[in-house]
Amino acid sequence: MKTFLLLGLLCVLLCPAAGCAQADDTSRSWNQPVKPFRIAGNLYYVGASDLASFLIVTPQGHILLDSGLVETVPQIQHNVSQLGFRLEDVKVLLNTHAHYDHAGGLALLKRLTGATLMASEADAALLAAGGKGDPNFGDKLVYEPVKADRILRDGDKVELGGVTMTAHLTPGHTKGNTTWTMTVMEGTKSYNVVVAGSTSTPGYKLVDNPNYPEIVADYQRTFQILKTLPCDIFLGPHGNFFDLTTKSKLLEQGEKQNPFIDPDGYKRYIEENEKAFQTELERQKQ
Repeated sequence: MKTFLLLGLLCVLLCPAAGCAQADDTSRSWNQPVKPFRIAGNLYYVGASDLASFLIVTPQGHILLDSGLVETVPQIQHNVSQLGFRLEDVKVLLNTHAHYDHAGGLALLKRLTGATLMASEADAALLAAGGKGDPNFGDKLVYEPVKADRILRDGDKVELGGVTMTAHLTPGHTKGNTTWTMTVMEGTKSYNVVVAGSTSTPGYKLVDNPNYPEIVADYQRTFQILKTLPCDIFLGPHGNFFDLTTKSKLLEQGEKQNPFIDPDGYKRYIEENEKAFQTELERQKQ
């Protein structure tokens, strides 16, 4: 593990300026180290302060969802080790969407683990291009290109060691934006987990977007899909989506009711983001 950590740190130090997205203040604020912890069952948080990364542990190896920035990878390595697991036992790499802050470390993680990378068709193309040609950001937010080993379509299942994760295509934020669902057992109870894909529109052109003509229809369909998913435990690619800081502190303090069991928070996330989308759409129409 020490060798892996040194390799990761060396890669960060040597990465080209174009790929070092953490050079900006926002990325640095998102990427502060936090203590890893078990969310519920075999589901663990191994990411940074706002750039989420989730480890799903199985007897046949592990699944890692989202990489954060390339600079997040050493934190993920450290966090996995702190929890008593080995990064080299990660067999599957998954992604919510192919932006630099959630996919920038996938190439490095793939080299370190030898894991199989799985992604939606549209986001696999963006991953292979290293973020270049993004319909909204162009070539501004690039990272090391990485090739997906398996292309996922809506409803496809990823199975490993008795765990089944289902991919739900929820496009808009990216063309291949993916929401992940699974169940975890906590004691004798089963809980539905939703890792909701991003639904924000950060500076996006929604009206007459020549690079993404169907963007509005995709967002509208995505909100409808999210409303149909049963959710007990609500998670997402950014910690602020699901109030990571507050909930993790409550969990550490021994809160009787697991704070991550938050179906109402999931509903609010959808309602607030759909309202924000509609407001921005109307503004651009005018």
